[in-house]
Amino acid sequence: MNLHEYQAKSILKNYGVPIPEGVTADKPEDAVEAAKDLKNKTGMDKWVLKAQVHAGGRGKGGGIKLAKNLEEVQQKAKEMLGMNLVTPQTGTEGKTVHKILVAQDVFYPGEHEPSEIYMSVLLNRQTGRNVVMYSTEGGVDIESVAEKTPHLIFREEVDPTVGLQAFQARRIAFNLGLSGKAFKEMVKFALRLYKAYDKSDATLMEINPVLRTSDDKILAVDSKVSIDDNALFRHKDIAEMRDITEEDPTEVKAGEYGLNYIKLDGNVGCMVNGAGLAMATMDMIKLSGGEPANFLDVGGSADSSRVEAGFRIIMDDPNVKAILVNIFGGIVRCDRVAQGVVDAYKNIGNIDIPIIVRLQGTNAEEGKQLIDDSGLKVHSAIQLKEAAELVNTVV
Repeated sequence: MNLHEYQAKSILKNYGVPIPEGVTADKPEDAVEAAKDLKNKTGMDKWVLKAQVHAGGRGKGGGIKLAKNLEEVQQKAKEMLGMNLVTPQTGTEGKTVHKILVAQDVFYPGEHEPSEIYMSVLLNRQTGRNVVMYSTEGGVDIESVAEKTPHLIFREEVDPTVGLQAFQARRIAFNLGLSGKAFKEMVKFALRLYKAYDKSDATLMEINPVLRTSDDKILAVDSKVSIDDNALFRHKDIAEMRDITEEDPTEVKAGEYGLNYIKLDGNVGCMVNGAGLAMATMDMIKLSGGEPANFLDVGGSADSSRVEAGFRIIMDDPNVKAILVNIFGGIVRCDRVAQGVVDAYKNIGNIDIPIIVRLQGTNAEEGKQLIDDSGLKVHSAIQLKEAAELVNTVV
């Protein structure tokens, strides 16, 4: 589950990670009041307005603006709220801005120029360890840094059974070229950031930038956090932060039926039971020259109503030109899925695209008989390769 910046920062703050002061607003007048409160609290008279959407690169699309007085706060908040923000991560359709974060401007003058650092914590799936990735090149796309100057990216592998150690945090600060107060502050920052990542069951905590202020404070100026969905039962407070308006409506609808659905860009709809089999089915479609339109796992306890819901979700995609149903009957019986296919076909009506069904395993023969006796225009297949090739001949 992805979080908004202000939500992510609230988690960081709970674990002692220093962040700039900020207040959210969903109306221009609220943004002005927030700016006044921040001025009273911090003494700062400049503010940063940041659009709260689940996407990076907001600054490039006009989603981050500096306001130097209260009149600018109101004007820029009015411009941002309700705008359709297009960034490199939203696609051309963009995202509507419903809320902004009014934050103190921490790029203030001092003993030296502020500097920006990149830092993230995530899982290295190859080693089974967490990794702290960091660079002196903060505030820019880390992908371009990795491509053009990979020697400027450092990694600290962490054994999850013991966590980030103090000597590793000191090495992070040393590799970033810090000294004195900034060095000590970075050591504390890294240790607390890792703790926040670990204790909140995050899959990613990315801070870009981490700011070394002009007076050597270390602050998480931005924050991108994703939480493991499977761990949300342990974090009721975080689960309540979910914003379904930022999610794909079809994926939200699928979740209501207990379906695991991810929309893709192809034209062959897939309905499969089991994530591994779904991946194999998608691979076979591509090897046969097609393009999968989705990942859809109906799960091991699928009944006819869930299968019908899956069909409706797939049919909502106008790009789908054929549907491949690939079921291996184990926990779920093939005849139950077949009944769902028949019910969906009759209830939805006017299905004018080819449907290929492959049933193997428990009650496969009964399932095939149900489909054959239904009189529906459904193609059947025995082998997965045969089913994939058949799909691509009828698209």
